[in-house]
Amino acid sequence: MKFLGIIPARYASTRFPAKPLAMLGGKTVIQCVYEQVAGVLDDAYVATDDERIEAVVKAFGGKVVMTSVDHKSGTDRCYEACMKIGGGFDVVVNIQGDEPFIQLSQLNAVKACFEDPTTQIATLVKPFTAEDTFAALENVNSPKVVVNKNWNALYFSRSIIPYQRNADQADWLKNHTYYKHIGLYAYRTEVLKEITALPQSSLELAESLEQLRWLENGYKIKVGISEVETIGIDTPQDLERAEEFLKNRL
Repeated sequence: MKFLGIIPARYASTRFPAKPLAMLGGKTVIQCVYEQVAGVLDDAYVATDDERIEAVVKAFGGKVVMTSVDHKSGTDRCYEACMKIGGGFDVVVNIQGDEPFIQLSQLNAVKACFEDPTTQIATLVKPFTAEDTFAALENVNSPKVVVNKNWNALYFSRSIIPYQRNADQADWLKNHTYYKHIGLYAYRTEVLKEITALPQSSLELAESLEQLRWLENGYKIKVGISEVETIGIDTPQDLERAEEFLKNRL
């Protein structure tokens, strides 16, 4: 199978404008992400709507494709980029442009989901541990996932799912394995075309989680497991944490 990596990157961001061009360890964030992905997949491109990002990617020798300014999601941008790139790829992997520490093991885990020929869409989760805090579990910015016995997603929620009716909250993480969603997606190319044509769904609008649109329309999302904790960059404060993490790792 041929896997194409697409890294959507917008210049405009409410919480952190120009985030892809912020510096991390002497490189731009978008270069850090690209270098983690290039060579792992069969090919990789940054998909952007901004000429400043395009210029930076070309300057460090990366591949980039210009896309519309009107896209409402990274999934839509991935599909346009895929159509422009061509190449007969079987699967498109959507790598968030603010994940400079994405790991080889995570990319391989999402690729492995497609060893099942019935897989339409794949994503990753990381188990919470008994040592995690309840505050981390109830964080609405960290969606939770429940899966069935075949490791297909049943539901994603910003709320804690499942709710343990007959247990103290202090024991919830001891009694049950909860799964934190990691926002790495992969789609068979024909499925990516189909889901980008779907209108927003009621569950998606309620939770502000795009993947609920796919579930609500009957698509299956295969779930792989990652034991790796990465640092996503949503705010300037996150960038400071990432810089500190990088220094401690070297």
